[in-house]
Amino acid sequence: MLDDWLQTGIILFGLSAMFLVARKNKWGFVVGLVSQPFYFLSSWRKGQWGIFITSFFYTANWVYGIYNWFKEVNIRDGE
Repeated sequence: MLDDWLQTGIILFGLSAMFLVARKNKWGFVVGLVSQPFYFLSSWRKGQWGIFITSFFYTANWVYGIYNWFKEVNIRDGE
């Protein structure tokens, strides 16, 4: 049952994040970051160590995107 919830979270948040980022919507990075616990837990439970390790890099990139779109955009706009 937990695996079903994890896979649903991956689908909903992962695909939503990709769609939003492709549309240059800064909230896609936030949604992508929200999806990461689903990836971490699912890959850890199934022993998928490649995906587990890759999830750290995805998390770092989502955080970097959040920094760029929320912090630096405000600096450029003079806020």
